[in-house]
Amino acid sequence: MGLKVQIVSLLVSFCYGMFFYLLLELNSRFLYSSNIIVKVLVSFLFVMFHTLLYFIILMKINYGYIHFYFFLCIILGYILCKVVYKKIVKKS
Repeated sequence: MGLKVQIVSLLVSFCYGMFFYLLLELNSRFLYSSNIIVKVLVSFLFVMFHTLLYFIILMKINYGYIHFYFFLCIILGYILCKVVYKKIVKKS
């Protein structure tokens, strides 16, 4: 895998971490306001959708190669978005 493809994959993974956090915040509203069957179903579908979406994106970018540092970028994007989101919400 070339350097350009790796950099694009890292940036997409980082952005996907931020995207995942924002949709997880939206999903949490459904989880705290429903019965147990809806919670399990929504959680399962949420995880399956995001897993498939991430792998489809990786298939388009780098033919589906998965590296450990891609997951690190997802986690870093998630953490950064969480910190920024909490600071913005706290100010409001």
